[in-house]
Amino acid sequence: MTDKTEGTDITESMDYRDVFFVVTGPTATGKTARAVHLAKAVGGEIISADSRQIYRGMDIGTGKDLAEYDGVPYHLIDIRPAGYRYSLYEFLEDFERVYEDIRGRGKPVIMCGGTGMYVETVVKGIKLPPVPRNEALRAELAGKSLEELTALLKTMKTLRNNSDIDTVQRATRAIEICRYYEQHPELKALTEPHPMENALVIGVEVDRDTRRERISRRLRARLDEGMIDEVRRLIDEGIAPEDLIYYGLEYKFVTQHVLGQLSEDEMFRQLEIAIHQFAKRQMTWFRGMEKRGTPIHWLSCHLESDEFTRQVLALADQM
Repeated sequence: MTDKTEGTDITESMDYRDVFFVVTGPTATGKTARAVHLAKAVGGEIISADSRQIYRGMDIGTGKDLAEYDGVPYHLIDIRPAGYRYSLYEFLEDFERVYEDIRGRGKPVIMCGGTGMYVETVVKGIKLPPVPRNEALRAELAGKSLEELTALLKTMKTLRNNSDIDTVQRATRAIEICRYYEQHPELKALTEPHPMENALVIGVEVDRDTRRERISRRLRARLDEGMIDEVRRLIDEGIAPEDLIYYGLEYKFVTQHVLGQLSEDEMFRQLEIAIHQFAKRQMTWFRGMEKRGTPIHWLSCHLESDEFTRQVLALADQM
C-alpha cells in the first residue's frame, strides 16, 4: 500500500485495517485534529467517544468543530436530540453497530474522544446485556431519596463516577441492573473485561500550564462564537433548562446565566474553574485505566501532526 497523507510524506508500511486506533486524553489537547490526520494517513473513519457531541444542536458548547474533519467520515455525532439522556448501554450498542460496519467495508477504525468511561468500556470489551424493568423493585424503591439510593448502590458495586447517581431515576435503574445481574449469574461473564487485542490507545498529553491556557483561550473563543445564543436558542426550542444544566460544564453555567442566576463575569469565572477541574478528573480516569490494565501510549500535544502520526503508526507496526 502506498497511500499518502496529503501534505506529508507518510507512507503506509502495512495494512492497518486490523488495528483499532484510539485517540483520547483530557479536554483542549487537540484530539480531533490528531485523529483526523491519522485517519487520512490510513484511510480510516472516526467514531466519536464524546458523551455530549451525540446531541443535535449542542454544537459550540461541546466543541464539535465539524469542519475540522475535512471530509473524513465521522460517526456517533448528532445522533440524539438535545434534552435526551444517553446511556452507556446505548453507546455500546451504537458503537458496535458502527464499528462492524466500518470494518466490514475494509476501513480502519479510529475512536476519538475524552469520555473515559466510553473509551475504557469499549477497549476492555465489556458487554452490557439488556435488562428489563422490574416493576416490583421500582415500587420498593419508590420514595427513597437519592442519598438512600446511592448508599444502597454502593453496597452492590464500585462507583467510579457519578453517572449512576446524578438523578433518582438513574440510581434506581442502576440498582435494577445490579439486582438483575445478581439473579442471572450466567450473564456476569459478559460484563467482565475481554480486552480488544487489536486496540492501540494513544493519549494526547499536555502539561498543566499549557492545558490551563488552552482551556481559557478556548472558552473565550466559544463565547465569541455565540455559545450564549446557542443556549438561548435551545431553550426557545423547548429544551427544559434543567435538562441543559444536567449536561454540565458549558451548558450548566451558560444556562444559569441566561436564566439570570449568574452575571456574565460570574459565569465565565465559575465555568473556567469547572472545566479545569473536569480536565483533572479526566486525567484521574486515564491514570486509573492504566492501573486497571489498559496501556496508554502518551504522545505530546506539542508534536507536529506529521510526527504525531508517524509515531502512532510506528507503534501500530509493532503490534
